[in-house]
Amino acid sequence: MIVAIDGPAGSGKSTIARMVAEGLGFTYVNSGSVYRAMTLRALRLGLDPKDAEAIIACSRKARIEYSGGRLRLDGADAEAELRSREVDSLVAQLSAIPKLREIVNAHVRAIAGSTDAVVEGRDMTTVVFPDADAKFYLDASAEARAARRFGQGLTGSSMEEIRKNIEMRDSIDRAKSVGSLRIAPDAEYIDSSHLTIQEVYDKVYGKILQLREDHGR
Repeated sequence: MIVAIDGPAGSGKSTIARMVAEGLGFTYVNSGSVYRAMTLRALRLGLDPKDAEAIIACSRKARIEYSGGRLRLDGADAEAELRSREVDSLVAQLSAIPKLREIVNAHVRAIAGSTDAVVEGRDMTTVVFPDADAKFYLDASAEARAARRFGQGLTGSSMEEIRKNIEMRDSIDRAKSVGSLRIAPDAEYIDSSHLTIQEVYDKVYGKILQLREDHGR
């Protein structure tokens, strides 16, 4: 069974997807972390973010694995660096490169395709897994999302900087020629601006259990 969750930056996708995966005993796959890993690799090599060919070549050589719900890049745990200010400032720009999206999508499909999985990102329900068994779109206001990211204290940025970065990413993600951020017609839409994590989880988990019951799974 594939559960696909989409939504903008800071909407709670990662937290909910991880919780749901744990609750169901499924594999958790964060596509955004794969894009961040590709961005981190390019930064480590000092590549020009405008040099799409170099970025693509760099990404083709990346080794991406998941172990215990944590991403490993080229054999080493990279979780601590994935949400740095430097990665934050470039990931939306690099993820707009169509060929890079193909590479990341192939990684995500390879990780999730052989097992029951919960996958989350921007185009999981529309491009990567259009036939997913369960689809969700999690949304929230830019202010609510910025407050959540600021509370995590992962980037060292002010809440205003985080809000501006989120709005910039929203604009880029919605304007992408390939894999743009949009709501799949058959996705369950949930606005979490004024909901707790537990309330969102209950809605998502309950819907999945209903779908499994309906299909006798």
